[in-house]
Amino acid sequence: MPKIVFLWTDLALFLILLGVALYAWHVARTPNLRTTWARVGRDTPAMCAAVVLGVFLFIGVLDSMHYRPLLDAVEVSGGKGARAYSPVTRSVLDILLEKPMGGREKTYSAPLAVRQFTKESMLVDGKPVRDYPRLRHGGAHLSDPDQQWLGDVLRRTAVGVVAGALAAGLAALLVAAGLAHRRGVSLPAAWHDIVYRRTPMPLGPMLLTFGILAVIGGAAASLSTGYHVLGTDSTGNDVLVQTVKSFRTALIIGSVTTLATLPFALSLGIMAGYLKGWVDDIIQYIYTTLTSIPGVLLIAACVLMVQVFIDNNPDMFETGAERADLRLFLLCIILGVTGWAGLCRLLRAETLKLRELDYVLAARAFGASPARIMVRHLLPNVMHIVLITVVLEFSTLVLYEAVLSYLGVGVDPSMNSFGTMINLARLEMSRDPMIWWSLLSAFVFMLALVLSANLFADAVREAFDPRARAYRPAWARGRAGKMLEDR
Repeated sequence: MPKIVFLWTDLALFLILLGVALYAWHVARTPNLRTTWARVGRDTPAMCAAVVLGVFLFIGVLDSMHYRPLLDAVEVSGGKGARAYSPVTRSVLDILLEKPMGGREKTYSAPLAVRQFTKESMLVDGKPVRDYPRLRHGGAHLSDPDQQWLGDVLRRTAVGVVAGALAAGLAALLVAAGLAHRRGVSLPAAWHDIVYRRTPMPLGPMLLTFGILAVIGGAAASLSTGYHVLGTDSTGNDVLVQTVKSFRTALIIGSVTTLATLPFALSLGIMAGYLKGWVDDIIQYIYTTLTSIPGVLLIAACVLMVQVFIDNNPDMFETGAERADLRLFLLCIILGVTGWAGLCRLLRAETLKLRELDYVLAARAFGASPARIMVRHLLPNVMHIVLITVVLEFSTLVLYEAVLSYLGVGVDPSMNSFGTMINLARLEMSRDPMIWWSLLSAFVFMLALVLSANLFADAVREAFDPRARAYRPAWARGRAGKMLEDR
């Protein structure tokens, strides 16, 4: 039986998911929050973006379930085998990506190529020839790649598209069946409501988005059994595998950093706004000084100190994955500790306004302590600002990790991330001919993640901030949303 491994970021991610589940349970029991989130659910672009984010999150969770395989028993003097585990930490996602991960080449190869991207000296019929050698794994099943390549690629693509379409159709059938059971209507009637968008949520566009992702994923999975879909890098590793495994790093950076930011921003912002006086002066001085220091330099200094600590204590880590994970976790903490000033300013300004309202004055007149007023009356009434800022900052942090890794002070070089891929691609882009697929892969998937987060964040901001609510066209809200708002 393999040894289950819980890394620092694994525990942090699972705790965040547990917190989100508890918040969803709280929303379901609170009518006001349920109504507010219903506005988000009627926003068509936001819900389509939520489907994309859900796929990213699902892959990230699979990549966060780590274990160390059990090795063969080793004979010792007593005749009993000693149990030993592999020094390589794997994840559940690695099992699904075992085929492309195992197909390592010598060096660069273009997407769906059967030959190496660079020339090598070879012996052909006893004569030295400089040509492009065949890949070890990409297209190795083809006896005559010049004649068979196109037909084989089209066949595998068709198989993957059909499999993805069947998966999307099954998901649509399950959703329609659930809707029919809930409404007490027939399955065709429920499907008619989905197609013509007569549901509170835009189920039709959401299913269409999932279908597109399923078709693309099915085609990529089918092609990856015989080719490198996005090519390989300088060491021959599959670029698609690196890109998919970068999802988890982006999610960790965006979520754990935000979680590390909240304690400082919430406590200091509310205290500065409510207590005022010398407390406000000290807190303002702290975050003004913090924001006056160039952020990249401050983070770089902290990361370098962390790296020195890790290098001086190698006995703390059993595997290289634990070492890289601790650096990622501490990077999130550093980003959170140095990035709370913006949210703290917003909360201070909102608390200055709320402390003069009638319900706070009444609580003060009844003898409530300042701590009780801040926790029971002020904190719940600033949570909409916290929620909006958290969702908006997620995409900013994902992009920030790319910048830090490009500068060499981001995640560990052995860990897959969008920033690491971009950093390695800067030299590849200057080659002739150009190595473009690594940069393009990181750019496209990072764009999909950040764009989806921004679209969802925009809907959350509009729903929770009454001043931001404005008329939106029917294509953005959906017909059901427009009809419900017109009522």
